[in-house]
Amino acid sequence: MSLTMRRVRLTAAALAAITALSGLVACGEDAAGEKPAKLVVDTFGEFGYDEIVKQYEKDTGIKVELRKTAQLNDYRPKLVQAIATGEGAGDVVALEEGILNEFKVNPDNWVDLRRLVADHSNDYLAWKYELGVTPNGRLMGLPTDVGSLAVCYRRDLFAAAGLPTRRDKVAALWRDWTGFIETGEKYREATGKGMLDSVTTAASAVMYQKGGDLFYDDGDNIVAETSPSVKAAWNTAIAMADAKISAAAATWSPEWSSGFKTGTFAATLCPSWMLGVVAENSGPKNAGKWDVAPVPGGAGNWGGSWLGVPTQSRYPKEAAKLAEYLTSARSQIAAFKLKGPLPTNLDALQNTDFTGYTNKYFNNAPTGKIFGESVRRIQPLHLGPKHQAVKENALEPALRAYESGEATKQQAWRQFVNEARMEGSFRGW
Repeated sequence: MSLTMRRVRLTAAALAAITALSGLVACGEDAAGEKPAKLVVDTFGEFGYDEIVKQYEKDTGIKVELRKTAQLNDYRPKLVQAIATGEGAGDVVALEEGILNEFKVNPDNWVDLRRLVADHSNDYLAWKYELGVTPNGRLMGLPTDVGSLAVCYRRDLFAAAGLPTRRDKVAALWRDWTGFIETGEKYREATGKGMLDSVTTAASAVMYQKGGDLFYDDGDNIVAETSPSVKAAWNTAIAMADAKISAAAATWSPEWSSGFKTGTFAATLCPSWMLGVVAENSGPKNAGKWDVAPVPGGAGNWGGSWLGVPTQSRYPKEAAKLAEYLTSARSQIAAFKLKGPLPTNLDALQNTDFTGYTNKYFNNAPTGKIFGESVRRIQPLHLGPKHQAVKENALEPALRAYESGEATKQQAWRQFVNEARMEGSFRGW
């Protein structure tokens, strides 16, 4: 899952501290060989572990404390500080795709999970598992979820605009992004409002659909200005801004969060992990009003995470076992049912408990089928070390500047290119 907001900057002292402290705790040895009374799991957003850990506690006698942070922009600096100082991180920590890439620069801060758990290299989507492996071969994280794409839409607001509400009819409206824009224009004509929350969510969806090199090439050189995936995302978002089909609600802002409940917009691009966010922001009174339809243009991957064990944990063996437990097929299915993170475990993706699952909050949408069918068509992509910083501090602000009329197309593009070079040049921790 990916609830990120802005780049975290570290002082030179903190940067040095990460390297200096990376070997203080022996990898793979629990403190004095003792069994822990408690293990701490740090996550952001909604990973769906609330019920799963209860069974783990019964099975092992080890208490599990879930430390959940609502948004990644709050979670990220706390984790950076904990790794930099050598204390304060959970025994198991969630590593979102952007964080994972940045921490790979110094993998010695992370336990090599291959030494402590069974061989799971064939248990997950192959590209997802490989992303958790560092350049020197260390297994830094076990895969949790993947952000396969769909569109969440408000049935009641579509009906009020004279649009179809059945998900098959809605999907037929936007077999491609041109159809999506045309639908947005009809919605605005009928209601005077933007159908989509923000053009930046659409830009993310298009970019991840295209795959390949996004802001970096495989040598981690900045190629944002020439990337076909970025160009496609940019042009689609600009077309949406020109058509005025969005509510221009900045993603993750208070206005965006409240807009789900108040009907400020009627649709958002919805990776699987976003289901829990939509339901949480919309509240119980809007249960059944939301539905889920396939994304225009086919599959795409927006977000996803891994579970890693910092070397500062006093109990790396038990922490690794807990990470293994939480990423098992059974646990991934349970997490999906509770909060929506899409499994990456191959057995989970084939299990009828997953493929046949319907989500009551979203008008009993067959979310297992919708997301499961698209996940295998995801194109591999290369994110690079500062992907999130470029996306959030360069691409999205430039698009919002154009959408709000603060910049022309040329000015907005130049703003993006300049900021991408600056944000992307910092190579991590």
